Amino acid sequence: MSNERTPRRGVLLIVASPSGAGKTSLCRRLMADHKNLELSVSMTTRGIRPGEVDGRDYNFVSREEFDRLVAADAFLEWADVHGNCYGSPRAPVDRALAEGRDVLFDIDWQGARDVAEKCPGDAVRVFILPPSLAELRRRLVTRSQDSEDVIERRVANAKGEIEHCGEFDYILVNEDFDRSYADLAHVYHAERTRRERNLWVDDYKAALLREVV
Repeated sequence: MSNERTPRRGVLLIVASPSGAGKTSLCRRLMADHKNLELSVSMTTRGIRPGEVDGRDYNFVSREEFDRLVAADAFLEWADVHGNCYGSPRAPVDRALAEGRDVLFDIDWQGARDVAEKCPGDAVRVFILPPSLAELRRRLVTRSQDSEDVIERRVANAKGEIEHCGEFDYILVNEDFDRSYADLAHVYHAERTRRERNLWVDDYKAALLREVV
């Protein structure tokens, strides 16, 4: 996406799905193919794990600092997960969008709702559905990351998550990965061309109208 006209406002692309529907794989490919798209890096109070890099995987902070930021309304969304807090800082997202850079959120439906409520003019929400719950279970089993109990809990939770897909702007059924990726990329490209995000249009139109032919 080089040589594009500026100034423009960035897209805030939010992708959510039940666990195992393919959201993270689709997001990774979208980022790999689009260098102007950057992942929102969450902040967390949990300890850093081997192999993780502060500022790349998460921004690691103390609980006191996290609580201070919550009180200052500095997060677009945040949650306490088993005693550890996770949140999406507002400032870097606002800065990226104002500078014409696009931001990707790979989060759950609740986080998607919170972000969209705080960024109504920027947020574009995409929900990824599995072709069936049986296929969702098969994918969870195949990836061999969870115990049987965890897999069954994820499948059960998926029903509650799917109930909220009507809150989203776009719905994709990830039956074929390449087709779903093409659809996701088309959504992203279309949203980048929306009139309100392309702040250069008025000057460009005026220049065209001044042309003598």
